[in-house]
Order: sequence, then structure tokens, then C-alpha cells
Amino acid sequence: MAQETSSSIRGSISGPQGNPAPGTEITVKHLPTGTVKTITTGSNGQFSLSGLRVGGPYEIEVDSDEFADTVVSDVYLTLGEPLSFNYTLEPDTSDIEVIQVFASQMSVSVFGKTSPSASFDMAAMETAPTINRNITDVIRIDPRVYVDETRGDSNPVQYVGKSNRFNSLTVDGVKMNDSFGLGSSGYPTVRMPFSYDAIQQVTVEIAPFDVIYSGFTGCNINAVTKQGTNEIHGGVFYDYGSNDLQGDSLEGEDIAAPSYSDKRYGVNIGFPLIEDTLFGFVAYEKYEGSSLFTRGTIGSGAINEVNLRQQDLDEIIRISNELYQYDPGPVPTSLPEEDEKLLVKLDWNINDNHRLSYTDTYNDGYFINESDGDLDEFELQNHLYEVGAELNSHVVSLYSDWTDKFSTELRVSRLELDNRQLSLSNTTGQVGGIDFGEMRIVVDNPDNPNGGSVDVYLGGDDSRQANDLDYDVDGLIFRGYYSFDNGHDLTFGYEREALDVFNVFVQHTETEMRFYGGVEAFEAGTPGAIYYNNAPSGDPADAAAVWGYETHALYVEDEFYFNDDLTLTLGVRYDWYTTDDRPVENAEFVADYGFSNSANLDGEGLIQPRIGFNYYLNDSTELRGGLGLFSGGNPNVWLSNNFSNNNVLQFGQRGRNFGYTDGTRSLFDDDVVYLGVEDGVPAGPGYGIPSEMYNAVANGEGSNFEINYLDPNFEIPSELKLSLGVTHQTADDYVLQADLLLSRTQNQAIVLRGDLEQVGTTDEGRPIYDSVRMDSFVLTNSDEDSMSYTVSFGLMKTWDNGISVAGGYAYNHAEDVQPMTSSVAFSNYQYRAFFDPQEQVSSLSDYNIEHRLTANISYDIELLDGYPTTFGAFALIQSGKPFSYTLSQDDSNAAYGFTPYLDSNNVLPVGNERNGEDGSWWNKVDLRITQQLPGFMEGHSSSAFVVFDNFTNFLNDDWGIAERAIFNTAVVGENGEARIGDASLWEIRIGFDYKF
Repeated sequence: MAQETSSSIRGSISGPQGNPAPGTEITVKHLPTGTVKTITTGSNGQFSLSGLRVGGPYEIEVDSDEFADTVVSDVYLTLGEPLSFNYTLEPDTSDIEVIQVFASQMSVSVFGKTSPSASFDMAAMETAPTINRNITDVIRIDPRVYVDETRGDSNPVQYVGKSNRFNSLTVDGVKMNDSFGLGSSGYPTVRMPFSYDAIQQVTVEIAPFDVIYSGFTGCNINAVTKQGTNEIHGGVFYDYGSNDLQGDSLEGEDIAAPSYSDKRYGVNIGFPLIEDTLFGFVAYEKYEGSSLFTRGTIGSGAINEVNLRQQDLDEIIRISNELYQYDPGPVPTSLPEEDEKLLVKLDWNINDNHRLSYTDTYNDGYFINESDGDLDEFELQNHLYEVGAELNSHVVSLYSDWTDKFSTELRVSRLELDNRQLSLSNTTGQVGGIDFGEMRIVVDNPDNPNGGSVDVYLGGDDSRQANDLDYDVDGLIFRGYYSFDNGHDLTFGYEREALDVFNVFVQHTETEMRFYGGVEAFEAGTPGAIYYNNAPSGDPADAAAVWGYETHALYVEDEFYFNDDLTLTLGVRYDWYTTDDRPVENAEFVADYGFSNSANLDGEGLIQPRIGFNYYLNDSTELRGGLGLFSGGNPNVWLSNNFSNNNVLQFGQRGRNFGYTDGTRSLFDDDVVYLGVEDGVPAGPGYGIPSEMYNAVANGEGSNFEINYLDPNFEIPSELKLSLGVTHQTADDYVLQADLLLSRTQNQAIVLRGDLEQVGTTDEGRPIYDSVRMDSFVLTNSDEDSMSYTVSFGLMKTWDNGISVAGGYAYNHAEDVQPMTSSVAFSNYQYRAFFDPQEQVSSLSDYNIEHRLTANISYDIELLDGYPTTFGAFALIQSGKPFSYTLSQDDSNAAYGFTPYLDSNNVLPVGNERNGEDGSWWNKVDLRITQQLPGFMEGHSSSAFVVFDNFTNFLNDDWGIAERAIFNTAVVGENGEARIGDASLWEIRIGFDYKF
């Protein structure tokens, strides 16, 4: 749910002898907007101010009738972290009327926390090597944050060994998560949905013990955007990249990188509409680039060569054109993609006590994606698909001070998302507009039999033949703050979030055909499997999952000074679900299982107590920590599967039910009749559905694969977090930090087969299962808890000679029962390593990065007189992702006698454990060089910059090489990892910006 959008100041004022100074007037002024807040200390000399703008500079005036007045300047506030302002007044003397003090920004940003976190301001975002113009380029500076750069442009964030699905992102108080759970970036859109230049500050929280935080068990990424001021400020930028600014060799071998060029440009401006009262800010950004595809046949020189001969690929293309009368398209290399984003923000100082803020965010973009993009798969162009999304978000926030002691925040928001997944075979742009289904040809290479087979794909991808998603999220937050005279600050609130989903996901509406016999079987028209699914009406929209739910939260928290050095936070939060929507009941399921498949989350809730502390050992050292329960981050697509896959709204048929896959019939036989054929295309395989299969589905016969259902006793997953940390600032201004985080995951969501019962055991100790009920997958809770821990160290230092360093090390050990990597229940169950498919064993997480060292260094020097040159470098040294050695797909099936059917190399040999192998380390350095240049008039400036991604590989093509195991598994006896070409290859972007 929504998180912080502002900051606060709390503290105590005392007299020269250390006694409280009641009645002292505190005036806080935000200099850029002229906003002023005034408060008087209570009888204990304490005060608290909330709802303050993030950043600064602020000026704090302390006005005392008895002692000397004080003005503290150059104060900056951090998002979500209150500034602890404790001040001792000086005696009033005749020669000093006002004492002027300048704050230390370093102290403000690193002291006063109760939990492990990291904050990044505009200076960090401008100097870091941000080649993607994404906040992930900055937050990866924290060694606890792993950004998976081997996943293309998605760059998923995996914090302390947790899946990116369990993170949360909020922007100006609105949750901008991938609420449904289809993507890997964590965004609901294909790229970051707001301009990089719109960001004022970003904070990453792992275990914030304030009760206002919820909706994640990984981390919370909280961003607040810029606002207008009394002066007009802004900027424009342009940057460019191309294949001419990219490496052309890896590890001594020349590579044939796809030809491409891309550009980004944008403008941002903040301005006053009414001085000191009404301000506006606008940020626009556009990207015009290329989706790149780097796989090729043996000898092609592609970045990633697969074990496929060119002659076999040529035969497949010939057969497709001549026999199936379908042009599958060329081998893809580069296709256009775009992204456009606009943010508009208004801030209104209604009066000294009330402030209103409105933010409107729009983003629409797309890229071309691979559905089957592993290095043992090969796709022709028409099998690719467009991934796109259009987002509209609105948020209105009202900050009110009713008295010196009581203030409130009221926030109303709405987010609308239209998600697109359109196959390039789609000729209409509408759902179901594909005219040729998916064909998969399994090809062996006789010249390299140990390299494994390769699946060649053509036609419309099976999961995009009928795929459409729209959802809306409405939010309401009311939050109050009350400061008692005894120093206790009370926070309380109510939150409500309503999710409404329309989701069409029907695979195989145009069929999927698999030719296990290779090119020969493809030419003969003898597939080993045919799949067809649809609603009986023939319109897949009739099988849409239309559902939603509401989440509610009540919370209360007390923050107080236990003594002058110890601050305690005690609170409790209660989240609960309400909904009237249920999956359609399946009568056959009820008869088999004795309960309904229509369970939902209505009435489920979780109490989340939390406690945090901050203790000042002395002026330069603090301790912090806490204990709390957290929940959230489970993708809603797992729930949506229960509404879609119920064997009532849609039905499926297999070709084996009608003799099409045993080799006795050819797809080209005269007696095969094809139905469901679009106008203007041949009535043949791929274009139509064999009549027996089509008519059976039209009559409501068949099954929608395994039925999906929610365990009627499902409980909300949660994670208990314990944190301890220390910060120390030396006399030379070195800031040292250390943190320990322990967590226990409880009731974690997993997928099991609901129809299996163990009937025996094999000689090697494997269970023997029998399917005794309707085939099913159940979303349920694990009985096994998982323990994880992270130890991290950090160092920060800025020197007067222009050098600034931030570095750290993190050791992670994160466990889970199932990695839950997919949006589909079948895939979550299948694509993991296990000894027993029904086991509940806590093992090392797929997302764990055991060791991670990072350093971010910037250096300012004047190479041109009066115009600084800034060098910014980011370096990482990290261990690889773990993986498992498993049996081959055939041996996996044989181990369980095809019961249950296992569609992957997922079974562990006897004695092996999941993720028992260490992946290869990855080391690299990214570099940014910025040269300041003159502007056209006073107060303006310009700069030119160049960014090197993987500068290490630029220096030597043997350096900076990234390797990983696909799906965290590798067959015993094979090379466990493969080189990830796009992450390994150096790339340069050049650009220019102008600020005014």
C-alpha cells in the first residue's frame, strides 16, 4: 500500500544547563518555495513537524525569549527518514543576537534511522553511470541490491536474495508495482513509467519498522518527484547509442552484433504559477530504439550461437513456405521499439497550515520480446511478440496542520493499466487476431550430439494467441499525527486499495503443434503433440477472468524518546481482504475433492506488530534495530489462474485423443478437415483446427489442462524481520555502517499437485505417485519456514579535492521452498529443481547472490578553467547465481514413470540438493565522464557526457564476461553455464544536456 511522500523533523530544545526549553518557537522555511511552518515546543521542550517536502534547502529558526536565538541553514530532508533535531541554546549575550549554524548534509542523511536502508539524491543520480536512465542504475550501489543485468532491459531488482516479485515501488505515494506479476522489471509498464529527470530522491527500505509500510517482503523502493519553485528551473537532454558504439568481439572471437541505433530525449521544467503559493513541474521523455536478438546458428558469428545447423534451419523455412504455405519470417536481429512518458505535478500552498499536491503520470511503450529465448531454443521472427502497456496514474495529497500538535495527510489515487501482448503474427491488433498457430520442431545436431537438441519455433506464440489484461487500482489513505506534551508522537491511519482485473489468457486458440521427430516429422506432418483450447463459443473473451478484491489496513504507532539518547517506535498494523468475486465452481471438482474450487481471500487478514529503536552512543555513533512482521508482494496473477483455469469457462483438447500423434495420420491427409479458419488463408494445419478437436471444445468437452484452485485454508504469507545496525562517523568524516538482517518466511505461497497421492517408493527412495482425483494445481501455503540472513558493511567519504566514495560488501544466504518464477501454476510447479515434486524443502534461493562488493566513486577536476569534469565509476565484484545439476528431461520422466508428467530437466539425482552449485563470479566497471560547458546566459549550464557500460570489457574482451545457468538448472555431464552476450559486451552512450 502507499508509503511515505514527505519527510519530518522531530527533536528537543534545551537550555544551556540541559533543562528543557518550553515555549521556544521553531520556524522551518523551505527556501525554494517560501513555505513556512511554525511550532512551539511543549513543556518538555520537544516538538514534531510532519508533511514536509523532501530535499531542501531548509532554514530552521529557533526563537527563544530567554536564550540566544539560533538559525540553522543548509538543512536537507531525506524521504521517509525523520530529521532528529536536538539543540542546546546558548546564553543570551549583548553582542550576539542570532547564532548562525550550517548543517552537515552527511549527518542528516545517515543518522536517525531505525532500519537498514539507502537513500539517493539528485547528485547521486546525476553522477552515477546510468546508461539505462533507470533508478536501478543507482540503487545497485547498495551492495544488498542485486540488479540482474543478464535479463536484458528488464533489470529486475532482487534484494537480499528475494524475488523481484516481492518488492514494492511507490511514486509520490502511489504504488506503481507490476501488480499482476507478468513482467520481471517490477514495473507495470515495459520501462520505468516516469522520466528519470523527474526524480527528487529515492529511498530503498529493507525492513522499515514504521507501521505505514506494507505490501512487500523483499524491499520497498520509494521515490518522490520534483516540484516547482519560485524560480524557473529545468533542463533538456539528448543521448544516443548504436552498434557502432558497441563491442564486436568476446573472449577473442569476433561477433556479429545486430545493426541498430537508438536515441532518448526529454525536457523538464519547474515554475511558479503564483509566487509562494502555486507551483508546477512537468517532465517529458521519449525513447526510440531497437529490440535486439542475438541468437544465431552455428558459424553465424552471432553473440549467442545455438547448437543448430544452418542447413536444418533452411529446411524448416522451406517446408513452412512450400507445404504449410506460411512464411515464418527471417531470423530476427533488430526491430523497432518506443517509449513515451509524461509527468505533471502541481503544488499549492493553500495557506500556512494546508498544502495540496497533484501528480499525473502517463506512460505508453512497447518492445519486441522472445517467448522462448533460451540458448537451446531458436525463434523465427513471426514467433516474437510485442509487449506493451499504457499507464495513467493520478494522485491527490492534502497535508494539513490543524494545531501545533495535530496534523493529517489525505491521499486519493487511481491507476489504470492496459497491458498488451500481441504476437507479430497478429494481423488485426485485436485479441485472437493470429491466423497461424505455434509450431515447435525439436532438432538434433548430428555433428554435435552432446550439445543437446534445439527447439525451433515458428508461428504465433501459444501464450499470446489470446492474451489481454486491464486492471485498475483505486487507493485511499487517511493518516494522522498527534504530538503529546510528554514527548510521545502518535501515528494512526486507515488505508484502502481496490483492485479490478479483466484478464483473457487462453493458450492454443490457434493450436500448438510439437514435432519431436525433427525436420522429417515436420515435413511429413506427423506431430508428437497437438494442443487446442478455447471457450465453447469460439470467442476467447468469453473465458476472461473478471475479478477483484479490496485490501484494508488500520494501524497505530507511538514514537517517543525513552531518554535523551534512545528513541523507541512501537506499533501494530492489521491488513485484511474483502471480495465478493469467486472462481466459477466446477461440479466435477466438488464431487472429486469434497469442497469447492471457488475459495477466495475474503476475510483473510494479518496482524503485524513492529518495534524499532535508535540509540545514540555518542555524537558520532548510533545503534539501530527492530523486529517486525511484514506481508505482501505475492503476484495477483497466481490468484487469477484460479479464475481462468477452472474447466468451466474454457476447454482443451489434445491431438492424441483423435489419433493425430501416434504416427498413423498426417496433417496433410485428405480426410483431415480444418475448422476455425480465418478468411483469405489456406484451410490447412496451423491455419485451422482439426475438426474433431474443434467440435469437442465447442461442445464443452475436454479439460483446461489441470484445474487451478486456491487452498480453502490458505493464509496470508508473511515474513518476520529482525535487524541490528550501527553507524559511526569518524573525526575525519568517514561514515562506517554495518547491518545484520535476519528473516523467517512463514506460510510462503507454493504450488503443488492437488490430485496426487503417494502409493509406493522406488528402490532409490523416490516416491511413487498416483493421480486419484481430477488433475489439479493448488496454490497453497508451505508447512516449512525458510530462514535467511544478510550481513552488510558500508563506507562513505567525501574529500575536499573532489573525490567522493561510497562502497560496501554484503553476504547473503536466502532460502525458500519454491522459487515461484512464473505467472503460470504449471510452470511454477515444473521449472525448479527437486528430488520429489511434492516436497517442501527449504533450500538456497534461485535469487541468492552470496557475495557482493560494490563501489561508487566520483571525482571532480577542472580540466577546462572554470568548467569541472566529473568522472563517475561504479564497480562490482559478485558471486554467481546458484544452480542445480539435474537429470535430463527423459531421465526426469523415467524417474517418476511419467506420473506426474514432468516437462523439464528438473529432477535432482540422488544425493543432490537444489542450488548446490556455485555460479561464476562477475566483475565489471561502468564509467561516466561529464564535461561541464557554458550556457547561453547567466545561471544556465550545459554538459556533454559519455557513459561506458562494462568498461572492463572495453579494455579487454576477456574481462567483464557474465555467465549463468538457464532456469538455474543444468543437465548432469553438460556445461552448467552459458555466456550471456548482451551483459558481457561493452556499450557506449553519448549525450548532451542543458540546465537553466
